[in-house]
Amino acid sequence: MEGKTPSPSPSLTLHPFCTQTPPTFATKDMSINSKWAPLEANPEWAGRVGLSTKLTQFSDVYGLDDELLALVPQPVKAVLLIFPITAETEASRKKTDEQIAENGQPNLDPTLFFVKQTISNACGTIALLHSIYNTDVTIKPDSPLQKFQLQAIELNPDERAKLLETTDLFATAHATAASQGQSSLPPNLDTNQHFVAFVQAPDQGDGDEVDGDGMRLVEVDGRRPHPVDHGPSTDLLKDAAKLIKEKYIDTTDSLNFTIITMGPPQAD
Repeated sequence: MEGKTPSPSPSLTLHPFCTQTPPTFATKDMSINSKWAPLEANPEWAGRVGLSTKLTQFSDVYGLDDELLALVPQPVKAVLLIFPITAETEASRKKTDEQIAENGQPNLDPTLFFVKQTISNACGTIALLHSIYNTDVTIKPDSPLQKFQLQAIELNPDERAKLLETTDLFATAHATAASQGQSSLPPNLDTNQHFVAFVQAPDQGDGDEVDGDGMRLVEVDGRRPHPVDHGPSTDLLKDAAKLIKEKYIDTTDSLNFTIITMGPPQAD
C-alpha cells in the first residue's frame, strides 16, 4: 500500500535437522532404515546419488524481498523449505488437507511423482527426490537416482515408501551427508524441523479453467496425504516465496527457516 513502510524480510537461519514422521504414518514392520540420522540443509547428497551438478546446483535464498530473490540463478526448477513444526503450522496444514478431501484438486497434475514419508528424519531426502523427479534436471545413467526412479515409477506413493525403506540406494549417501554436517547429531535423532519442496506442474483444467501460463504451484511433502495445489504460478520462486511468507513465516515468531533453490549453477 502506498505510503506504508515495507517490513523487512525475515532472517533465514540454517537449522540442521528434519522431523521424524508422526506415528500415524509409521508401519509396524519398518526396516532397519526406518530411522535415519537427520540431514542438514546440504544438497551435496543429490550429487552423490546421481544428479548432474554441472548443470544443476543449489543456491541459498537470503531474503524474500524482490532484490534478494533477483540474486538467485534462474530459471529456478524447485524451491526447498526447511521450517519449524508448530501447533499453528500443523493446524493450518490439517485444515487444508480436510478441504482437499472434501473438494478435490481438479487442476492438479496426477502424474506428479510423490512418495510418502515412513522413515524418520528422511524428509530431506524425500524433498530432494520430489524436487528432482518432478523437474527436467539431468540424472546420470545407472545412478542410484535413476535406479530408484525406474523401480518406483509404476508404484503408488505407499509402495514407493516401502521401497525407500528397504532399498540401500540412498541410506549410505544420506548417512554420509548427515555425518559431514556442521552441527552435532541429537542423541535420539528426533527433531522438530521439516523439509518440503515446491515445484511447478501443468494445469490440468479444461479450456477456460486454465489460468495464466498454464502452470500450478505445487507443494510436495511426504507427511501429507498428497501433493497440494496452491494455484496458478507464473514465477516459481516469487510465487513460492509469497506462499512461504504467508503460510509459514508469518504464523510463528521463530526465525528457524531455510530456503534453498534448485536451478542452474551460479554465474562466474
